[in-house]
Amino acid sequence: MTMKKLVLTLIAVTTMTVAVAQPRGHRHGENVESYELTFDMRRLAVKLGLTTDQMEIVRDIHDSYNDRVAEAAATRGFERSALLHSAVRKDIRDMRHVLNDKQFHTYMVLLGTTLKNQHFQ
Repeated sequence: MTMKKLVLTLIAVTTMTVAVAQPRGHRHGENVESYELTFDMRRLAVKLGLTTDQMEIVRDIHDSYNDRVAEAAATRGFERSALLHSAVRKDIRDMRHVLNDKQFHTYMVLLGTTLKNQHFQ
């Protein structure tokens, strides 16, 4: 019985070690596609009640965000994380200037949900 426990413990420890030590490139959320925000602009415009002018500006901000994420994808380690967080902060700051309070609140809910679903940290 003790031999069986020892073997099962050894297998469990080995499995956990391999799972934790896998290369960073294989973990969920490490590629650029997992950080890009892909909103259907028409649906977003309806959800937020955007005017035509606001919709154009929001599209530009969205494109700028995705460009910054693409730049971050080319980096590694802490710099990547810092660039990704910077891209999100800039997106929020820019949207705050374009949207009214109600629109901004709705956008933040959508953004938070999207980032959470993509395991952004």
